[in-house]
Amino acid sequence: MAGRREGLLTRNSNGNSLRGSRIAVAITIGVLLGCVFAFLYPHGLFRSDPQITNPRFVKSNLQVGSPSCESPERLKMLKSDIVALSEKNADLKKQVRELTEKLRLAEQGKDQAQKQFMVLGEQHKAGPFGTVKSLRTNPTLIPDDSVNPRLAKILEEVAVRKELIVALANSNVKSSLAVWFANIKRVGIPNYLVVALDDDIENFCKSNNVPVYKRDPDEDIDSVARTGGNHAVSGLKFRILREFLQLGYSVLLSDIDIVYLQNPFEYLYRDSDVESMTDGHNNYTAYGYNDVFDEPAMGWARYAHTMRIWVYNSGFFYIRPTIPSIELLDRVADRLAHSKAWDQAVFNEELFFPSHPGYTGLHASRRTMDFYLFMNSKVLFKTVRKDAKLKKLKPVIVHVNYHPDKLSRMEAVVEYYVNGKQDALDRFPDGSNW
Repeated sequence: MAGRREGLLTRNSNGNSLRGSRIAVAITIGVLLGCVFAFLYPHGLFRSDPQITNPRFVKSNLQVGSPSCESPERLKMLKSDIVALSEKNADLKKQVRELTEKLRLAEQGKDQAQKQFMVLGEQHKAGPFGTVKSLRTNPTLIPDDSVNPRLAKILEEVAVRKELIVALANSNVKSSLAVWFANIKRVGIPNYLVVALDDDIENFCKSNNVPVYKRDPDEDIDSVARTGGNHAVSGLKFRILREFLQLGYSVLLSDIDIVYLQNPFEYLYRDSDVESMTDGHNNYTAYGYNDVFDEPAMGWARYAHTMRIWVYNSGFFYIRPTIPSIELLDRVADRLAHSKAWDQAVFNEELFFPSHPGYTGLHASRRTMDFYLFMNSKVLFKTVRKDAKLKKLKPVIVHVNYHPDKLSRMEAVVEYYVNGKQDALDRFPDGSNW
């Protein structure tokens, strides 16, 4: 009995062991098959997506959506959409440019005191009595070559230290222009430019090796330039000069009826926004004086003190590229465009009139040039030529602004100061004959 029991236990043990081995083998085979199928069919054995399960379909599906298989109508529609999007993109770019320009102008229009503070640094305490000096100049503008790239290129070649003489001329002043640039060349002034207002003057300057610039066509300006008289042409300069200042250049604006005897850039102070010659003829009229107004009807208060100064000459002034300078040009050009006022009167009113109810004055600094160095023709013919000591002075320029016989007086000035002919000025009257 004992032997039989032992045999049964042995068989049962062997059967269980064999059964366990088979199960282990089956599990192993199942795991291996699972790994194989997972590798061969990562997206599932029964997934029916033709783009995944059969790579041959991928190429054919892409080809169906390609432009080559589109109908002509569809292609035409797509092209139309592209054109419309391009136009819309161009409009958006234009709007961006316009907004950028408005932003730039808005920045320029900010409070000038704040701008000056930002540029010049921290605030300061007042120093000891008698030592405090206020600012004389406004900060210069950041140059903007995009305003006029063609002019910017010319100025790079002509200007010296970012400054130059600029004159406007049309065919009406051709003879005087010849005297004008002949003496500039004789003195050796390299930085000057003629703004030609017609083709004749442009060709005349080129034939005489004179730096010249002719603006792009602008009917509003060109109509005046072709047929306008002295005052009308003078009014154009305020509009034209604006571009020079925006490009970052200081300009010594010059009329044509001026004889250059020395280089004016050696006599400028450059400490103001505008530095101008005067129509005054002595220290009082040129630099200002206390003029007492007498009104007897007021009794005890019959005397009223006033300050007077003779006007700046709008045909010869040095202007720096600053915000107040730009504003001055804009104000004068705008007023001249809407009235028949004399440009010199408007130029001085905008420079000197203070702020008052209903009007905001221009905050520009000013300097009056030495009237013996930058001489007008009244000073020369009424005073200097009759004074033995003053006759020995050599002015920087002589501006024949007080007399209509300009060419003959310009030639006489050259004869006297350049060729040494002592009686060259004697034949002319102090004033004009009419």
